[in-house]
Amino acid sequence: MNQPLAYVHPEAKIAQNVVIEPFTSISKDVVIEEGTWIGPNVTIMEGARIGKNCKIFPGAVISAVPQDLKFQGEYTTVEIGDNSTIRECVTINRGTVDKYKTVVGKNCLVMAYVHIAHDCIIGDNVILANSVQLAGHITIEDFVFIGGTTAVHQFVKIGAHAMIAGGSLVRKDVPPFIKAAREPLGFGGVNSIGLRRRNYSNEKIAEIQEIYRFLFLKGLNMADARRAIELEMDATPERDEILFFLKSSERGIIKNGNLKSDDK
Repeated sequence: MNQPLAYVHPEAKIAQNVVIEPFTSISKDVVIEEGTWIGPNVTIMEGARIGKNCKIFPGAVISAVPQDLKFQGEYTTVEIGDNSTIRECVTINRGTVDKYKTVVGKNCLVMAYVHIAHDCIIGDNVILANSVQLAGHITIEDFVFIGGTTAVHQFVKIGAHAMIAGGSLVRKDVPPFIKAAREPLGFGGVNSIGLRRRNYSNEKIAEIQEIYRFLFLKGLNMADARRAIELEMDATPERDEILFFLKSSERGIIKNGNLKSDDK
C-alpha cells in the first residue's frame, strides 16, 4: 500500500502487501518482501534486500554507500532477514570488496540510533540496544545481546549467546556463551540466564563454566588452556565451538586478570 507522498522507484521490487508510509524514499534495485512495514521518513537506497514481516521505523537509512575511502563504487548489498525490526534513525551501510554485503539476520532487534558499518555479518536473534556503534568487518553470531552505547572495533568477532554490558568498548574478540563487562572489557562469567532461557540444561551450563575456568580462572596462558580443555573435557558441540572460536580468533580474545599476556 503505497502512500501518494512516498517515492518508490519504478524498478524497485515491492511485494503486494508491503506498507510504505508517507515521505519515504525507495531507490531502484531494492527488494522488499511480503508483510513488511516501512515507516515514514525512511530512506532505502540501492542494493537493499529486506525480508518478510520486517518493521523499519522513521529516520532509518538502509544501504547507503560505505563510509570507507577505499570504496570504488563496486556492486554491494545490504540484506535484512525476515521478522527483523529496525528502529528509529538506524543506519546500515552496504558492503565493500571484502564481503560485498552487510547482513542483519532473522528475528533481530536493532534499536534506535544504531550504526552498522560495511561488511558486518550479524546472525539471527541478535539484539543491539540503543546507540550501539559497529565499525566495519564485524561478525556477530546468533543470540548475542549488546548493551546500549557500546562501540565495537573493526574486525572484531562476537560468539553466539554472548552478552556485552552497556557502554562497553569492544577491542578484542568475545567468545561464545559468556558475559563481558568492565573497562578494559573482560570475562564476566557464563551467560547462564540467557542460556537457560534458550533451554540449555544445568549440566550443559556447568560444562561451559568448567571450560571457561580453564581459560580465565586457572592462570593458564591461552595455548595451555586450549590444550587442557582438549585433554580433560569430553568432546561436545559446545566445547568444540569454543575451541574453534579460540583457534580462529585473529584479534585475540578478551582477558581476565589471572591470564598471562600470551593470547595465543
